[in-house]
Amino acid sequence: MSRARLNIFLERDHARRLDELAAMKGLSKSSIIAAALSSFLSPDSGDQREAAIAKRLDRLSRQLDKVERDQNILIETVALYVRYFLTVSTPVPEAHQEAARAQGRARFEQFIEQLGRHLLRGRSLVKDVYEEIQPEERQFFGLDASTGDHRPATPADSKTEAAP
Repeated sequence: MSRARLNIFLERDHARRLDELAAMKGLSKSSIIAAALSSFLSPDSGDQREAAIAKRLDRLSRQLDKVERDQNILIETVALYVRYFLTVSTPVPEAHQEAARAQGRARFEQFIEQLGRHLLRGRSLVKDVYEEIQPEERQFFGLDASTGDHRPATPADSKTEAAP
């Protein structure tokens, strides 16, 4: 295959990045430029770019659908809790309202502190509560039974937990 020699001018940043890529991949700069030019001049390069963009958009759409689903679950959960709380809460007599407010402030401060600690740990409260209710089901979430750390479940896990 015969090749034509070209002298081209590149911006300094592009030349630096080309040098780095050639060194990292162990390829010649000419082969990298030839591959890039071939891809650019390919008749279906536009279709390939469009397909790649469509694939990314589909993935983003699925992720957004999951976020929307999770948000709806959260909204419904909070609404159900508020409705239940307001339904079963007894009114506080006038004489005890100041003490109830003080206790409410203290509970709210405690709630905020617990929330902060929990967020710093980076674990899901749903998983924690589920583990409290069903401790034998820890492998359901891929958790190490001794530390609570995430790890892949192995076939040995089911044998170990099945043995009394």
